[in-house]
Amino acid sequence: MKNGIYKLLKLNSRIKNHRIKFLALYLMHRLGMRYLSVNLDPVMACNLRCRMCYFTDENYVKKLKGVLKEKDAQRMANLVFKRALKLQIGCGTEPTLYKDLPHLVALGKQYGVPYISLTTNANLLTEASVRDLLKAGLHEFTISLHGVSKASYEHFMQKGNFEKFVEVFEIFKKCKQDFDFNVRINYTFNKDNFYELGHIFDTFSGDSFDILQIRPIKKLGETDYQNFDLTEIVPHYTKLLDQLKQQCKTHEILLMAPAKIDNQMSEVQTSAGLIHDYTFCYASPDFLFNKEFDWKREDFTTFTQRIGWSNTLFRNIFKSAEEIGSVSYKLNYELRF
Repeated sequence: MKNGIYKLLKLNSRIKNHRIKFLALYLMHRLGMRYLSVNLDPVMACNLRCRMCYFTDENYVKKLKGVLKEKDAQRMANLVFKRALKLQIGCGTEPTLYKDLPHLVALGKQYGVPYISLTTNANLLTEASVRDLLKAGLHEFTISLHGVSKASYEHFMQKGNFEKFVEVFEIFKKCKQDFDFNVRINYTFNKDNFYELGHIFDTFSGDSFDILQIRPIKKLGETDYQNFDLTEIVPHYTKLLDQLKQQCKTHEILLMAPAKIDNQMSEVQTSAGLIHDYTFCYASPDFLFNKEFDWKREDFTTFTQRIGWSNTLFRNIFKSAEEIGSVSYKLNYELRF
C-alpha cells in the first residue's frame, strides 16, 4: 500500500506551476470532487511531553481543552469527509487518548475517504487496539520518533517508554501478516539526534515499516528544546542521506527527505506550499476548516458559496506566487523512490 496517496504527493511535487494546481482545485471544487486533506484532533491532550513539541509550553497547553463529541464527529463527517482525499487523525495532539478511535476511522470509511491515517507517538498502542483500527479501515500508522537509541528517545520524548515503543513495531510486523497497511516513521531531527539516524535499521526491522520520513526541526512555539541551528550537520547531511537511500532501497521502503538542508528552509515557498492553505482542513472539538465556518448550523457548500471560495480559487490561477502571499507551510521533504 505504499502507492495511493504517495503517488499524488509525488505528482504534486513534480508540478511546479501553481496556476495549474489552482485550476485543478477550482474544477474539483466546482464539480464537488475530493481535494481536501482533513486533519482531525479528536482530543486536545497528549500523554508525552516531547521536547521539540509545544506540549512543553505550559502557556500553550493551558489553552487546550475539549474532546470531540459523538454528534459533532458525525456532523463533521457529513460535512467534509465526502470532500476528503485523506483523513489524518492526529495533527498536533495524541489521538489514542480518544476513547472511541476506531469509530472515527469507520466514519472515514463510511464516507469513502480513500486514505485514512493515524498520527501517534504509539506509546498507548496494543496489539488489540492496532487490530481494531485496521478492522475499522485504517490505512496507515504515522509514528512520531525523535531518537533511535533509548537514551535519545527518552530524552526527547519525555514520559515515553523506549521498550514499549520498539515492541509496537513488532506488533506491526505481526499484523502485516493479516492486514494490508502502511507504517510511516516520522523522524524530526536536530543536531543532537541527527547522526543516530544511520543506525535506524539496527533498531527497527525493515519488515515493520514502509515509509521513512525525515525532516528538520522547526519552531513550534516556546518548546523546551530551542536549538534550531543546523549549521553543524549541513556538511554531513548528503552522506547520511545517501546511506539512508541505499538502506531504504534494500528494504523496499519509501524515503521522504529534503534534498538539502539549511537554516532558511521554513521560509522557502513552493507551489505545494501555495496550495496548502486551500486543501488543508483542520478539525478539532470546536473548530472545522475556517473560523468563519458556522459548521454546526450551515453546510460546507453554503459556507464556501458565502465566502466566495470558488472565486478565490479561480482568481489564484492568474496570480503570481508573490500576489497569493506568504504561506505558513512548505513541504520540507521530497519523495525518493
